[in-house]
Amino acid sequence: MIKINLSKGLLISMLFCLTSVVLAQPGKSQQALKPNEQRYRLWYNKPAANWNEALPIGNGHIGGMVFGNVVQERIQLNEGTIWGGGPNNNLDSAAAPHLTEVRSLLTQKKYAEAQQVANKYLGPKGNSGMPYQLAGNLYIQFPGHEEVTRYSRDLDIAKAVATVSYTYKNVEYKREYFTSFTDNVLLVRLTANKPRMVSCQINLQSPLKQRLTATNNDLILAGSGSDHENQQSKIRFNIIARTKIVGGGSTTDSSGIRVQNADTALIYLSIATNFVNYKDVSAQPYQRALKFLDAAYKKRFNELCRAHLKYYQAYFNRVHLNLGTLNNSQPTDVRIQKFATSRDPQLAELYFQFGRYLLISSSQPSSQPANLQGIWNGELKGPWDSKYTVNINTEMNYWPSEVTQLTELNAPLFNMIGELAETGKSSAKVMYGARGWMLHHNTDIWRVTGVVDGAFWGLWPTANAWLCQHLWEHYLFTGDRKFLQQYYPVMKGAAQYFIDVLQKEPDHGWLVVSPSVSPEHEYIGGRNAVSVTAGATMDNQLVFGLFSNLINASTVLNTDQTFADTLKTLRDKLPPMQVGQYGQLQEWLNDLDSKTDNHRHVSHLYGLFPGSQISPFRQPQLFTAARNSLIYRGDVSTGWSMAWKINLWARLLDGNHAYKLIKDQISPVSKQSGGTYPNLFDAHPPFQIDGNFGCTSGIAEMLLQSHDGAIYLLPALPDEWEQGSISGLMARGGFKIGIQWRNHRIYKLSVYSTLGGQCRLRSNQMLNVKTLKTARGNNTNPYFKTDRISKPVLKIPAMQLAYNQPESWLYDLHTQPGKTYTFLIK
Repeated sequence: MIKINLSKGLLISMLFCLTSVVLAQPGKSQQALKPNEQRYRLWYNKPAANWNEALPIGNGHIGGMVFGNVVQERIQLNEGTIWGGGPNNNLDSAAAPHLTEVRSLLTQKKYAEAQQVANKYLGPKGNSGMPYQLAGNLYIQFPGHEEVTRYSRDLDIAKAVATVSYTYKNVEYKREYFTSFTDNVLLVRLTANKPRMVSCQINLQSPLKQRLTATNNDLILAGSGSDHENQQSKIRFNIIARTKIVGGGSTTDSSGIRVQNADTALIYLSIATNFVNYKDVSAQPYQRALKFLDAAYKKRFNELCRAHLKYYQAYFNRVHLNLGTLNNSQPTDVRIQKFATSRDPQLAELYFQFGRYLLISSSQPSSQPANLQGIWNGELKGPWDSKYTVNINTEMNYWPSEVTQLTELNAPLFNMIGELAETGKSSAKVMYGARGWMLHHNTDIWRVTGVVDGAFWGLWPTANAWLCQHLWEHYLFTGDRKFLQQYYPVMKGAAQYFIDVLQKEPDHGWLVVSPSVSPEHEYIGGRNAVSVTAGATMDNQLVFGLFSNLINASTVLNTDQTFADTLKTLRDKLPPMQVGQYGQLQEWLNDLDSKTDNHRHVSHLYGLFPGSQISPFRQPQLFTAARNSLIYRGDVSTGWSMAWKINLWARLLDGNHAYKLIKDQISPVSKQSGGTYPNLFDAHPPFQIDGNFGCTSGIAEMLLQSHDGAIYLLPALPDEWEQGSISGLMARGGFKIGIQWRNHRIYKLSVYSTLGGQCRLRSNQMLNVKTLKTARGNNTNPYFKTDRISKPVLKIPAMQLAYNQPESWLYDLHTQPGKTYTFLIK
């Protein structure tokens, strides 16, 4: 037993989180759980010492961070629509002549001068977007609980329920927490194994402007978002807490809720705002919150929990991954510390599923998209305002959505893209004199589309093309023609913008995006660093992909052929990818790369992943050049950058290197690079959720790929994953795949076809099955059409870019919709 010494002030304070020290001995619940119940469980033998050790729960709307402190529990609260400021768009009506000047200077190769003009005239006007903010905190104080034993706290991501348990004076206490997906309330159940032992005080607090009142049995916090960068706060919100007591009693006033000598205490909490959409904040937050609370309060805890579990597991249970023997005898933070030097592949499996848990919990069909911190932010002004950084991070959040069968959770992203296609018309017209729509590298809940954070980072007008890639990918995975028809005008509007703004560069006559940047990177360093450029490789790839997707979409929908022909003509005039003096894929139009560059962004490799423009089978020279670029860039980086590199090494068919990066990422955070916090949150540092989602995507890419004309089975299996199984991963064309392997060889394969048609499989081993026919010619399945790209420009002899293509075999299987095909492989 360890005694915790606390001052009287700390015992009564409802404003600060108490960090407790308890025994390292696992609690009774830890010992009693069966192995399968342990598989998806994060657990710890002490409370959270800080926010990055607290455990996340969420339902897309309400987010909670559970600290698990013994004397004073803290659940930090978020609601997805609590943002600073109000409806606005940060357009620069004076930008047009300065854009023309920058283009002219770039044409003349006066790069430093172009940067100076951009910095002076093309930075943010009015504001750089509004911050996502916390709602506040729910505090639960347990007087006297200073000395405890058998402490354990956990998060079961198979159930989306967090638990704290401990023994105090021979009484076993338990706390359970979840955010109901079906009833939109946060639930806390407090119990003990002896009657009349639950006594506590409950309070609400917010660092935002707030007022605390009590009505009947409800504790009500009314708050508002912050004013920010000349934008007046328009968000109003209410948090309502209400208890249901079994045995004992409770009283409520403006100082809090007091529970005395109960058998069980239930806390029901709802949060709502006045947000309707990006231009409407006319809702009544108190009435909204009260409606949720009243409806949930009529239901018992077990009834709410069952409905919550059924809803959640309908998503979570779609994919099962087994990478080896479970080793969960040590707390999760200890496993993270040892992962790099131990053989614990199941931790990678847990991390994979934790990413899926986070996406389910932060992005629901009726919610806002997952932002830079998902839905969990503990600050008034979170890192980078917790906005939507659309030059990689927002997109990375949704990389696992299609392949790990969470396709419905894209709805918030698609809704935001549709809204940006509206607000982005103004920035296209006012700033660039163009049709269609566009935005720069950042946006927020108000869907701003102007330059954010200064021209050095923010003068990047290509986010519309990247966002539209998600629309096309959704079609390729689902075959949903109605969806494609609905969003075709959005994709077309993005293409119209580029038709109007592409500039002819003087040396080759190529059409390029100018001005732009290769996100957040410079090609001239030093005190007067230069980022602004024309024809960055990533921009060329993005515009090529957008035009190609629209050309294909016009064929699918049998529409707009004249427009498609225009895009074909323009696409042929885009710059080809170029291989530079070091055998690297060039990042810029000119050969300006450095072999010692270890910048976190690897934007020029978009064409390798998440794009599909670089193939070992169709463009081996580009493939080798992309590999060289990644080697030069190095492994050590921020958390999200390492996650991107996992996907890239998977696409490079190097499973061991991908797994090495997984080990780098799932390691304690260091000052030199990112890593993973004790609660499995990814660290930039600080916390950015995109690294979690990116790693989940990367593991999926190691096990299944479907972008290159066929479904590639186990394309990047590392040596340490000698045996295992995966079921439920989705491939383009609507194929659901299950694979079991031992000794790195597939011995069982299942294919479920949702859409029918030819299923072409690629394998690194011969599949001796009579019903699988050796593939001939091009894949006839329209979802696997590969676009021809221009021949690369090489600065070195082609022979120096030799690539030893892995031996693989191609097979075809004709499928019917709704049928499963199972094969035992000898």
